[in-house]
Amino acid sequence: MLLALWSPKGGSGTSVLAAAAALVLARGPAGGCRLADLDGDQPAIFGCASEPELGLLDWLAAGPEAPSEALDRLAVEVAPGVALLPTGRATSLLDSRPAAEAGAALAVALRDGPFPVVVDCGRAAEPAARAITEVADASVIVVRGCYLALRRAVGSGALAATAAAVLVEEPGRSLSRREVADVLGVPVVARVPFREQIFRAVDAGVLAARLPDSLARAASDVTTRVGRGPARRGAAA
Repeated sequence: MLLALWSPKGGSGTSVLAAAAALVLARGPAGGCRLADLDGDQPAIFGCASEPELGLLDWLAAGPEAPSEALDRLAVEVAPGVALLPTGRATSLLDSRPAAEAGAALAVALRDGPFPVVVDCGRAAEPAARAITEVADASVIVVRGCYLALRRAVGSGALAATAAAVLVEEPGRSLSRREVADVLGVPVVARVPFREQIFRAVDAGVLAARLPDSLARAASDVTTRVGRGPARRGAAA
């Protein structure tokens, strides 16, 4: 399974949920999971001492003909069963069409591997990340109950390939789960509570060792619901 997570705005918790989903999947029957980081925050979330020099941006910069086996050399174990494919530091960018083709090739290479893969696509603003949301078995938007976030989501091309949503519940927000689902046109399959316990685990770099129950439940809901249903907009149960 290739699961792509994205958000229309930064700071919505996409990277944290992606990390939690990878940890949950690694504990499953497959015995492992790959976590592809296109947003750059995963090393910090997992408490890594330093960020790897090479990563997915370097693979993508080579174009759609880059060998898939090179991805294995990029992987770094960050938790039991979780192999991180880091962002990398490549600065040369491909034009839109080759970048989209490289992103699609990356999605296929990840999807055809032996383990489930979670991709942290960030805001899915770049052509490569957008292509991954389109090729993934399931693309899920992570969003707060915020009018501005929903407005950006509706205007994003990534929403067309999105199967479901995760709602980050903040105190004081008036938009309900049903209203978010109605605006986005996809079901809300999980809710993540805005809790201090989650923030502390992330800030201390101990999320892998102390995954909060509320976050683990949300990640499990996502991986279970999207893993058994249709993977395109408006089709999930």
